[in-house]
Amino acid sequence: MTDTLAHRMFRKSIPADALTSADASASPGPLASDGAPSEQGHLRRSISTFQLTMIGVGGTIGTGIFFILSEAVPEAGPAVIASFLLAAIVAGLTVLCYAELASTIPSSGSSYSYSYATLGEAVAFIVGACLVLEYGVSAAAVAVGWSEYLNLLLEGTVGWQFPEALSLAPDSGGVINLPAMILVGLCVLLLLRGASESARANAIMVIIKVSVLVLFIAVGLTGFQTDHFSQFAPFGFAGVSVATGSIFFSFIGLDAIATAGEEVHNPKKSIPIALMASLAVVTVVYLLVAVAAIGAQPWGEFEGQKAGLATILENLTGSQWPGLLLAAGAVISIFSVTLICLYGQTRILFAMGRDGLIPKTFSRIDRRTQTPMVNTVIVGVVVAVLAGVVPLGILADLTSIGTLVAFLLVSVGVMVLRRTAPELPRGFKVPGYPITPILSVIACAYVISGLGQVTLIAFVIWAGAALVFYFSWSMKHSALETLAAAPRIGTDGPTPPKEA
Repeated sequence: MTDTLAHRMFRKSIPADALTSADASASPGPLASDGAPSEQGHLRRSISTFQLTMIGVGGTIGTGIFFILSEAVPEAGPAVIASFLLAAIVAGLTVLCYAELASTIPSSGSSYSYSYATLGEAVAFIVGACLVLEYGVSAAAVAVGWSEYLNLLLEGTVGWQFPEALSLAPDSGGVINLPAMILVGLCVLLLLRGASESARANAIMVIIKVSVLVLFIAVGLTGFQTDHFSQFAPFGFAGVSVATGSIFFSFIGLDAIATAGEEVHNPKKSIPIALMASLAVVTVVYLLVAVAAIGAQPWGEFEGQKAGLATILENLTGSQWPGLLLAAGAVISIFSVTLICLYGQTRILFAMGRDGLIPKTFSRIDRRTQTPMVNTVIVGVVVAVLAGVVPLGILADLTSIGTLVAFLLVSVGVMVLRRTAPELPRGFKVPGYPITPILSVIACAYVISGLGQVTLIAFVIWAGAALVFYFSWSMKHSALETLAAAPRIGTDGPTPPKEA
């Protein structure tokens, strides 16, 4: 009985050797340990490497950089620049691990699929639950921040804005955050048109928002004052560490690239290239924005500042138009991030539904658009409700811990797959192995340790609820459970390569 339970919990799916043999024109489906195909849907390959890179940049540069300085600078002072560097290093280590697994197992399930292939079904389900926090809750979190900049833009252009009762969550003094819910609805409508159309729209929005941030950097540097950095680290390394935990939220979104594994052309090469390029662009933009902001405004004035970057420009120039232009950029930017978060969430649930771990409804593909339409609508409704009534702070912390746990397990997965299937062809290999994935695990654990106790307790409750669902429903409905009942039963690991 115990052996049978353990076998079912740690059975593996989507063997790497089967997936890496999939050609570029077909979407690989999930396979059992014995190589037999399971019931599946297919996504259309329609995304280019450039569009994929824009998905990474678009899913990352958004709400975080537009509001995070108001939270992080008071925690670390000017040393927030070091916090950005630390967060970038943690993200970079994980990106390297993602690049190796994505080039080996190009699946829409991202770290969920990687965990299924390396660590087993139960661990994969927990990772899937973490990704709900990363993508679904993150989409709600960034949508909440949209109302601030939208109201600033509306007030400056048409002289009207949403009243507080309709632009704040109940715990923040309002009734409902209506702009956030409208944003989610608009993103859902775009996603329902198809992946290629969404990717093209996102690429345009990314170019606009990066241009707006470049404008902020250029104008901000004209008012640069070196004395703003004189007291560089007023709270020491402890302050830098706390700010790193807050700032890490701004790097969430890079791994959305991996969720396009079944919709991008030549995923073995495109995904690693897009991951590296996105991280480079995001890190450079963040550091320059932080330096320009602190150089233009004393660090003590950041606390509690709303629509911070726009306010800095207005104070620096004495004119309203730069702030309005930046607010417009923020509105577009947050739209882009919300779009990518929703896209990533639907693809994760698509993979889980296809594997039978959640209802098959989530893997149903619309014949016309070749997208998971019902899945997208369900995700949109849930995220809209969260965005409308839950405060930003709670959503951001849950997003961070869900992402970090998923990142940590991806790093472990790289080491597991190197040991269990060292001969598999890999489009990219983590440099400095095994030091790099070990450092990634340590770095993720370190950032997790800096999160609040309430967040950690909430995560444990969430993971516990996920396990209850897994043992009571998912284990029985798993696609591998159906295959286990067939006469042909395979091994519990990746299928070994055929001998020449």
